[in-house]
Amino acid sequence: MDKSFAIQAGREVRIMVVPEQINDDDMVLLARDISKKIEESLEYPGQIKVNVIRESRVTDYAK
Repeated sequence: MDKSFAIQAGREVRIMVVPEQINDDDMVLLARDISKKIEESLEYPGQIKVNVIRESRVTDYAK
């Protein structure tokens, strides 16, 4: 992956990835890998939600 962004929002981590560089199956593996790393390296009460977001947007303007 060339670019990806991780944003923490309370007990939620959002990872935004480039849609052309990751498919649906890889998203599941990425979320699982990140969840396991969080479990191994952090102490926290409750749960942390891990979201992988793969989104394409197109904008056009009528003049």
